[in-house]
Amino acid sequence: MKRDARDAPKSITLGFEADCVTLPIDAILPLRALGKSAKSSRKYRQIAASIAQIGIVEPPVVVRNPDRSATWLLLDGHMRIEALKDAGGSEVECLVSTDDEAFTYNRQISRLAPIQEHKMIRKAIERGVPEEKIALALDLNMSSIRRKARLLDGICEEAVAILKDKPCTNAVFDALRKMRTMRQIEAAELLVNANNYSVAYVNAILAGTPQAQLVESSKPKKVKGITPDAMARMEQELARLQEGIASIQDTYGEDHLHLTVIKGYVGKLLGNARVVRYLAQNHPEFLGEFQTITEITPAEADAAE
Repeated sequence: MKRDARDAPKSITLGFEADCVTLPIDAILPLRALGKSAKSSRKYRQIAASIAQIGIVEPPVVVRNPDRSATWLLLDGHMRIEALKDAGGSEVECLVSTDDEAFTYNRQISRLAPIQEHKMIRKAIERGVPEEKIALALDLNMSSIRRKARLLDGICEEAVAILKDKPCTNAVFDALRKMRTMRQIEAAELLVNANNYSVAYVNAILAGTPQAQLVESSKPKKVKGITPDAMARMEQELARLQEGIASIQDTYGEDHLHLTVIKGYVGKLLGNARVVRYLAQNHPEFLGEFQTITEITPAEADAAE
């Protein structure tokens, strides 16, 4: 049986050339200038410290200059190039882009979450890398490295799995550590459902945690700025909130399906000019509501539920 030419697999255009190239730094032309405060920023100091200790981890991205000269245009890695220059470097290994679109590639990636950073540090320590060298490479002091290495002490595996890629602060784990296992899981789910990982919110969850669900259940619970009466009220409110979330989760999939079907049906109705004319003349309030339903986006649907 002959295959239609339209069914033939299409070739995939690669975003980068297969091999890196080592280029003189002087031959790389930046497409933008660094701001005046860039070199005094913490990000720049971290990059410089990392390069000094372990070299370039993520190669800069360049593209061949369209004027066919011996120069290259720098698409991504402006701070890395500046840090190399300041360190006296003369060459750098680069990725070669096949497209000259000058946007910041780092905006397209997910940043390292605290749990991922913890695992990276733990793995380095287990492989024999001295804590001092890790601290220098990350431009952190020794106490920060040790604290990051102990980040998950006292945190159950289920809570870690829930928060593994979330931007939680150390305060989140400090609060979770004061809770028993089941409460840690509940608290982690509350953080994710609210998409709120702030110190204030995790302290509110801690304040609303019943005494029996704390690790030190015999010790009176104290949260700065919150009175015992306020904590009792928060416990009740948080319990009701969790019940509400649980009830929504039970029917979420079915409700979302119903809303999708309704939206499609109403959209089909409004595609009929006679129906729209009839509604406009006799039930204009219904027409407005129907149009609102057809304009609901997935994000708005989730928020409404």
